[in-house]
Amino acid sequence: MGKLSFKDVLPLTGSSQTIPHIGFGVFRSDGSTCKASCLTALKLGYRHIDTAQYYENEAQVGEAVRESGLPRESVYVTTKVIQPVGNVEETLQSLRESVGRIGLGYVDLFLIHSPSSGKEGRKGLWTALEELKKEGGTKDIGVSNFGVKHLEQLKEFSSTTPVVNQIELHPWCQQREVVDYCKKNGIVVQAYAPLVRAQKNNDPTLQSIAEAHGVSVPQVLVRWSLQNGFVPLPKSDNPGRIKSNADVYGFELTDEEMKKLNDKALPDEEGAICPYLANCP
Repeated sequence: MGKLSFKDVLPLTGSSQTIPHIGFGVFRSDGSTCKASCLTALKLGYRHIDTAQYYENEAQVGEAVRESGLPRESVYVTTKVIQPVGNVEETLQSLRESVGRIGLGYVDLFLIHSPSSGKEGRKGLWTALEELKKEGGTKDIGVSNFGVKHLEQLKEFSSTTPVVNQIELHPWCQQREVVDYCKKNGIVVQAYAPLVRAQKNNDPTLQSIAEAHGVSVPQVLVRWSLQNGFVPLPKSDNPGRIKSNADVYGFELTDEEMKKLNDKALPDEEGAICPYLANCP
């Protein structure tokens, strides 16, 4: 594979925009801690922050971007909505409020956070997102936690293809069916929980690979995501770890090491550490 760089971006199908190949996650990062962590990440060179209505830290992300002094167009900001709020117009207003809380004029990407609202709920959410895009509140729209059937259903009421599907991805939860579908259909795959929330740090294979390269286990996991073509979203509120999670460009996993990690795959429902939503009706 070609040499990877912290500044790499990926094209988005049907869009004039690109997305940074690595992002910074802020799940369970609250208030001033979230703002401080985002400022640290931006100072270190991250240019992609992933928030959500559910995280209740959209405002802090926006504050960090503004205080960073970076040009608005140089920072890629994603947020998400889980459930519709009444009818399409009421849901649209909820999306506008998110954009307002972030306070940057627009977001780069707005996702349906979960397929859990059912087919009609997803239709309402997608319709509202399409309207928000027409208004200029978001540059692009996409989904999260969607399985193949949910992606196929979108075609029934929209000609717009999601530019991104953000799903749990790490060696123990590889969701190969939906990953293959996304790659065939030009949908960028984002990897949340790429560090397995530290639950596999003592895995002998991971430790052996990390030792061979003189790096940490989390660095191996981020590198695995990158080499698979995913957009990993590592999260930390520790400044040292924020730095090391992005310091993954001085080594490359060998084909044998990638195979060892790929062979860790469990059935998706078993390997997931977050609620597995791809099977939602």
